[in-house]
Amino acid sequence: MTRKRVEVAAGVLLREDGCYLLGQRAPDAVYAGYWEFPGGKVEPGESPAQALVRELDEELGIRVTRLRPWLCREHLYEHAHVRLHFQEVAAWEGELADRVHSALAWVRPEGPAREPMLPANGPILKALRLPRTMGITQAAEIGVEVQLDALERALAGGLRLVQVREATLPDAAREAFARAALARVRAHGGLLVVNEDEVLARRIGADGVHLPARRLMAVQARPDFPWVGASCHDRAGLERAAALELDYALLGPVQPTLTHPGQAGMGWEGFASTAAGLPLPVFALGGLAADDMERARDAGAHGIAAIRAIWRPVRD
Repeated sequence: MTRKRVEVAAGVLLREDGCYLLGQRAPDAVYAGYWEFPGGKVEPGESPAQALVRELDEELGIRVTRLRPWLCREHLYEHAHVRLHFQEVAAWEGELADRVHSALAWVRPEGPAREPMLPANGPILKALRLPRTMGITQAAEIGVEVQLDALERALAGGLRLVQVREATLPDAAREAFARAALARVRAHGGLLVVNEDEVLARRIGADGVHLPARRLMAVQARPDFPWVGASCHDRAGLERAAALELDYALLGPVQPTLTHPGQAGMGWEGFASTAAGLPLPVFALGGLAADDMERARDAGAHGIAAIRAIWRPVRD
């Protein structure tokens, strides 16, 4: 059966408190009563961004002033093969005035989802629960106690996603550190993933595992954890992560780093073109700090990941 291919622009409207907007499809619509992100079909001659600006004006009565590319997912419905271009609506003007839905709802990412959700929209909800900043540990370099103190400081400042990356620590010390880090992260309601070591991740009850690039290209199936991500350096790596249905990927280096001396960064244009049109969130990595967050998201990144910059003490 040949299905008609339909391009759709979908908007993720975000409030300052992190809530996102969903609309419930009207009784006379296909999939009546289902919840969805607002948006609609991309008409001939339109880009997804242009289509979304038009649709949100028609549906919600708002004028979009800032869009960011985010994820692109495909779904096979009975009536069509739909390709959805999800974009973050970072700023708009006007008051919401719903014109097509039965109801609108602002939803917290960590709260209960609205049911039923359109099947193509469901995977987006997990991506919205993923924090925007990842801190990558360096206990072997700076010392375990120094790292734990820096971790506690960063968690108090809002960090909620941590990767334990300590291959050079002795086994017993690595496990003790990972357990101590996990306890601190859990106390703040965050997520912790362990780099590569699936046995350690299971033993301590971590939230997931992070695959180095070489491991990503070797595995045949997604590891069985709630959260799985991978490090990537090119489009092939990102497409492999997408094919395995991983939850996120890191792409870099964007700028030159001490971790990869002598290696030129891909820059923001390189990042944007390499990460475009993928179904999973991609973090920008490499020589970045908190000040780079807006630029990263404008380039299509979900957020930023960093090693050294995350753990630096905040100075007045």
